[in-house]
Amino acid sequence: MNTQVVDQLKYDDKGLIPAIAQDYQTGEVLMVAYMNRESLAKTLESKIATYWSRSRGKLWIKGESSGHTQEVQTIYFDCDKDCVLMKVKQNVAACHVGYRSCFFYKLEGDQLVEVGEKVFEEDKVYS
Repeated sequence: MNTQVVDQLKYDDKGLIPAIAQDYQTGEVLMVAYMNRESLAKTLESKIATYWSRSRGKLWIKGESSGHTQEVQTIYFDCDKDCVLMKVKQNVAACHVGYRSCFFYKLEGDQLVEVGEKVFEEDKVYS
């Protein structure tokens, strides 16, 4: 475990730190999730994004059920060391509902408009 880096960061009262995944080539923001010390250490060791699932209460390797992994290319930390930015090679899609990015709604006036394109059908991947 790479505790030298992991222990320098500032976690919230639940031991979590927000993590942003961004496409390393295009700069597209793919998703935001949370990490704890263990998931960050696993990410640093394996170079595959590993998060802490708040809903399931356990570690979650991105793509463990879909195969849509995130290969970490570079990791940045913000000035307060309380947020992680990972530049990743996204395999297929980041969003569990079929879009490449989780950010596929755009605010236009007072309406949310879908602007992303589905790249897979979740029923076929998660059946």
